[in-house]
Amino acid sequence: MAKLLIIDDERGIRNTLREILADEGHTVDVAENGTQGLDMARQTAYDLIYSDIKMPGMDGMEVLAQLKANGEGTNGETFESADTPVVMITGHGDVETAVQALKLGAYDFLLKPLDLNRILITTKNALESKTLKQETKQLRKRVAAKGPQMVGESAAIMRVREIINKVAPTEARVLITGPNGTGKEVVAHLIHQNSARANGPMVEVNCAAIPSELIESELFGHMKGSFTGAVKDRAGKFEQADGGTLFLDEIGDMSLAAQTKVLRALQESEITRVGSDKPVKVNVRVLAATNKDLAAEIAKGNFREDLFHRLNVIPIHVPALNDRIEDIPLLVNYFAEKICDEQGIAVKAFDDDAIQALQSKQWTGNIRQLRNVVERLIILAGPQITAADVELYA
Repeated sequence: MAKLLIIDDERGIRNTLREILADEGHTVDVAENGTQGLDMARQTAYDLIYSDIKMPGMDGMEVLAQLKANGEGTNGETFESADTPVVMITGHGDVETAVQALKLGAYDFLLKPLDLNRILITTKNALESKTLKQETKQLRKRVAAKGPQMVGESAAIMRVREIINKVAPTEARVLITGPNGTGKEVVAHLIHQNSARANGPMVEVNCAAIPSELIESELFGHMKGSFTGAVKDRAGKFEQADGGTLFLDEIGDMSLAAQTKVLRALQESEITRVGSDKPVKVNVRVLAATNKDLAAEIAKGNFREDLFHRLNVIPIHVPALNDRIEDIPLLVNYFAEKICDEQGIAVKAFDDDAIQALQSKQWTGNIRQLRNVVERLIILAGPQITAADVELYA
């Protein structure tokens, strides 16, 4: 059963709640004031906390604010109570304050005199709510672990990781540059996953893979009958990404006409479908990536300078694999475990000479090429992969 804490300066209410909840099989601790209760919450991980609002000294509102902020306990140990449901206890005259407590993160409130059925129902619902939150967190961690990861400890990749950590929580636009196969899309996914938009959609557009005559329809959508083949209204990628992140990959290959409309969308936070004159508001964070030198493309007249400056708020350059060969051992081990798991076979080991042989090669295809080589070696070589295998298959 659950571990509960009751914070109330009235002995009668403390004892009543403790008896009711203990009869349900819960372990119940009590505190006679806010300071004592907060200290106990910092020392022990509770599943549910009841707190009176009006108490001498530290009142329930201050206790709630402290509980919803993570920090350190009195002995220096860390505590995490932000996800612990807190039920406030209040008199009839303090209902407005109790409602304010809900806005500050309280799960619910109980009115005095306490009602037995309400106590039992509230306790049951609050505990179920916490269990659901914990399960959701674990699920997200498992999903994130299977998603894109940035592997490496070189100075170059640590710098990229540092910028990601700083920019992800913001709304700043990011322009990701680097050669093909370096993992620019991984950077974009990590920014999205660590942003306030993580629960929203992550919509990707490969600008190089879409014919220039269709890119506007793909990005902004179209109305039925606006061109041959437009048999129904269709939302574009900007609308699909509303509330989330839009990743424009290979934006250096986008036509000038589409660039003009993207610039307008960024300036005004609205788009217009092809065949329509009605603007549609969109709330989208745009990340862009390219393997081209956009400064050179601007000089050639192939890319709008004003769009470049709109996108290039935070530049992130992903280094080529040849510039971070010290990361190859970590990358090889990561890919080997991942590929063997996908293939349903025992993990194969790369001996030191094999790793050195891989580090001595030129990786024009970068991370993508390395992954392909590791997969080839795992499939074709024996259980212990050697330098001879690398020379034969890489």
